[in-house]
Amino acid sequence: MRPKFLEADMEEKIALARELMEKCELCERKCGVNRLEGEVGFCGVKEARISTYFFHYGEEPEIIPSFTIFFSGCNFNCVYCQNWDISQFPERGEVIEPEVIARIIEGAYENGAKNVNWVGGEPTPSLLYILEVLKHVRVPIPIIWNSNFYMTRKCMKILDGVIDIYLPDFKYGNDECALRLSNVPNYFKVVSRNHKLAQKQGELMIRHLVLPNHLECCTKPVLDWIADNLGTDVYLNVMGQYRPEYKAMKFKDIDRRITWKEYEEALEYARKLGFRVRG
Repeated sequence: MRPKFLEADMEEKIALARELMEKCELCERKCGVNRLEGEVGFCGVKEARISTYFFHYGEEPEIIPSFTIFFSGCNFNCVYCQNWDISQFPERGEVIEPEVIARIIEGAYENGAKNVNWVGGEPTPSLLYILEVLKHVRVPIPIIWNSNFYMTRKCMKILDGVIDIYLPDFKYGNDECALRLSNVPNYFKVVSRNHKLAQKQGELMIRHLVLPNHLECCTKPVLDWIADNLGTDVYLNVMGQYRPEYKAMKFKDIDRRITWKEYEEALEYARKLGFRVRG
């Protein structure tokens, strides 16, 4: 199918994104700062900065080779973040003109990229920049939104008609774990809502990273919710590659890798619910 952004009114989308940034409410923190005037909110992102971009062969097999573009900065403070060196340092990376990245994307497409994969950090703070890039892209390359899914409804409305594949991390099964490990309030209501919206807007490929000692509080509730609300036919990747990074060693429940037994229990639970397990 023809990528959605080629049919979208990108000027209108850009105008709506600019409105959201005047009193920033791109994500549910709703900091209310004027990002257009250089003010920064919780994420610390002053302008879109790209840490790196490359052909990624370690993503889900259906979407590789994926041309990933990593942004600096994030609206989460995950204590175990594997990309903490860019997610927690929004001043890192470089500012690249949208037209330049558009030409790079077109070159990636000509060299076999199946998609553009916006990631980070977190792409949400850089929504306006992403739209400005896509305005200049002239090749039919599908667009992936690789995100923690803490966007506002207004942000989701802008993404509707632009994003072909949503690739969310569904991290936690409750708000307490989200607040303690990622410093995120009201997590479950926001992220579950956005999964429902995403399923209506495009293709949905869900990731869940199994954390040590979090099967009962997070993994099983997440899988239950997905089965009950999105169906067991949805694409689900139960991920077992957790390793304690960044500040994780300070938290006794996640200061180790998961055991094979924990991972097998997660996979078996997903199978019993009726999912086609990917892991």
